Amino acid sequence: MTKERTVGPVEDAVGYVLKQAAVALHNAMDLELRPLHLTVSQYSCLELLGQRPGMSNAELARGAFVSRQSMSVVLRGLEERGLVSRPATAPRGRELPTVLTGAGRDRLLAASVAVHGVQQRMGAGMTPAQQRSLLEALAACVRNLAGG
Repeated sequence: MTKERTVGPVEDAVGYVLKQAAVALHNAMDLELRPLHLTVSQYSCLELLGQRPGMSNAELARGAFVSRQSMSVVLRGLEERGLVSRPATAPRGRELPTVLTGAGRDRLLAASVAVHGVQQRMGAGMTPAQQRSLLEALAACVRNLAGG
């Protein structure tokens, strides 16, 4: 007869503590981005476009962990504010590749500096080796749950 194992105390459950960390990170980023008039999703979109210009709505949604519908709203708002631009018609298929404008690059730089500060605070007291180990462990968790 096998005895089923339970999660046990939530404070000792990796998933629970990971969620706490994710919420704390989101809240800290939100506080830093608010003076720049950006949400975390808007910042994520700008950061992705800064690193990979020309991404489509679907690619941005996957990269920012939001639905396509939510990303459409994010992109529309960023476009109205002059931070990104998209062609009126798709150069191929239905994808509208999005790029940062000059104002978008400027806003991204300020936001990226602010978010880097949050990441520095999050890793305070950890050595570079510990931070690298944490990153590797989290990447392994993602691979394990994604099935590969």
